Amino acid sequence: MSTRSFDEIPRTRPDTPLLDKIQASSDIRGLNPEQLDQLTDELRHFLIYTVGQTGGHFGAGLGVVELTVALHYVFDTPLDHLVWDVGHQTYPHKILTGRQESMHLLRRPDGIAPFPVRVESEYDTFGVGHSSTSISAALGMAIASRMQQKDRRTVAVIGDGAMTAGLAFEALNHVADTEANLLVILNDNAMSISQNVGGLSRYFARILSSRLYLSMREGSKKLLSRIPRAWEFARRTEEHMKGMVVPGTLFDELGFNYMGPIDGHDLHSLIHTLENIRDLKGPQFLHVITQKGRGYTPAENSTDGTHSLSKLESSVDSAPNPETTAQKPLGENRKIPTFSNVFGQWLCDVAKGDERLVGITPAMKEGSDLVAFAQEYPDRYYDVAIAEQHAVTLAAGLACEGVKPVVAIYSTFLQRAYDQLIHDVAIQNLDVTFAIDRAGLLEDGPTHSGAFDLSFLRCIPNMIVMAPSDENEARLMLHTGYCHEGPAAIRYPRGKGTGVDVDTELAVLEIGRAKSVRQGSTVAILCFGSLLANAKIVAEELNASLIDMRFVKPIDKTAIELAAAQHQLIVTIEENTLSGGAGSAVNEFIVNANIDTKIMNLGIPDEFIHQDKPINMLSACGLDVKGIRASIEARLASMSLQTTEDSPQTVINPH
Repeated sequence: MSTRSFDEIPRTRPDTPLLDKIQASSDIRGLNPEQLDQLTDELRHFLIYTVGQTGGHFGAGLGVVELTVALHYVFDTPLDHLVWDVGHQTYPHKILTGRQESMHLLRRPDGIAPFPVRVESEYDTFGVGHSSTSISAALGMAIASRMQQKDRRTVAVIGDGAMTAGLAFEALNHVADTEANLLVILNDNAMSISQNVGGLSRYFARILSSRLYLSMREGSKKLLSRIPRAWEFARRTEEHMKGMVVPGTLFDELGFNYMGPIDGHDLHSLIHTLENIRDLKGPQFLHVITQKGRGYTPAENSTDGTHSLSKLESSVDSAPNPETTAQKPLGENRKIPTFSNVFGQWLCDVAKGDERLVGITPAMKEGSDLVAFAQEYPDRYYDVAIAEQHAVTLAAGLACEGVKPVVAIYSTFLQRAYDQLIHDVAIQNLDVTFAIDRAGLLEDGPTHSGAFDLSFLRCIPNMIVMAPSDENEARLMLHTGYCHEGPAAIRYPRGKGTGVDVDTELAVLEIGRAKSVRQGSTVAILCFGSLLANAKIVAEELNASLIDMRFVKPIDKTAIELAAAQHQLIVTIEENTLSGGAGSAVNEFIVNANIDTKIMNLGIPDEFIHQDKPINMLSACGLDVKGIRASIEARLASMSLQTTEDSPQTVINPH
């Protein structure tokens, strides 16, 4: 059956009579083969509609509709375990496992998560968000099943992009040693069905997965293993035959029984192949070719398969938030750049005059806005794929030879390269600039929010850590970090800034110097980063002083001393965890300098903040205008009832 295609996002809910009856995977297994084609068609239609209402990852899910149906049809889920990699591809899985009517609540605090979450469903066997974890996790489950003598099958579904990470290959290397009963499915989501999925390849894949071939292979292995030279000759002959028509020699060498590649949109071929290999013992590897964005014409024609989709403007909750709208300059029609746009433009501007500059990204060219740089300076652009550890150590090697690398990386992904950041860059005090995007709270929840970077960066010797309050400050700090001869990190949020003018000049800030924004009385607000717009409103309402701290490390000690001397209360604000963050840096200085003052820290509490709109997440943490003002007023009220104490009193954000 050919895939039905859509040219635009449906604005009304489609009629899906068969899909509506699927509340559990057992309902799928109760269908006859002819009904499965209808199910995949309805599933794809509903997926396109629902993501249009909520926004979210889109292309990968469309590419695995047939594979998802086939897996739940062949395997006894949830008894059998499906471990999905990354989670971008799991929307069809969620729809088929009892969550269809909750899809309109995707990314909402009262709805379902945008990634698999174990507490959400028994079908979500492993929580994911970062890529390349599926094989390791599935192997652990397969070993546990063997230890517990459970007749359970385990399947890991990993994309070709995720397969580029070292973690995936570490797991592949270990699987053979364990001889675990594990099926790894490589979802090779190329933009079109590749040339090697032709008649010969499909025929060979059927042969490799056929019960006759597999039984003969095992029988021959037992017989010929008694004659070492004969078995070695037979093994090499089979290997070379495979190598002529399939790309599986690598996986065979790693100890897997490789099968494929097969068409991932041929539902009945998928089912037939999975049924053949379902009960096989030992490591199995199935290579399927899919098309990212399958069934949605704009996605099929897109260079990235429309990785993620913004919701339709007429969708619910699309009205602008009055608080955030009020922070934007009025009467301006010009386009406000995102922080990523500012970075991309700065990178190109510097590259024009400095041939030493090299841009590095771990598979985030579009997200980090490196598209223009990659086009203009292809010889100085390196996309290392999903390999954050390699990205950092590659930069370290370049810096050893006098090159000036800039690593564009998301905050949450830099966590994966922490050892390399310390060992390979900081210890050697190498000249590497880190442009850290997506800092702060994100709609996708705790797996993607950059809530910890200020804490894990400021404890590293030799690091300079900066947090810009707006787009122009971001450009200034990027250039300051680049000109500094040593490791420097600039962390900035996703999305647009406040609409300030961005200077085209390549200027440098004085390292470790804060900037006074407003002079007031009683309270001094020390703000680190992009919450300055909220802090400014509060400062004006309470007649408080406001300081844009700019630098988390080295921190401006003079500014803190003056604030303590001139005010009754110091308030620190940051969109980072309170534990070990910028506020903690201020506390440490005050205590060590024996300064007698009162201080309150506002930031992200010691918990994982789950998915919601970022403005709501900030509100839940008490970091919106209302929350900041309420916390300060409450603290001032309590101070009026207290006697003066000899030592500084630290109050952590009560939200």
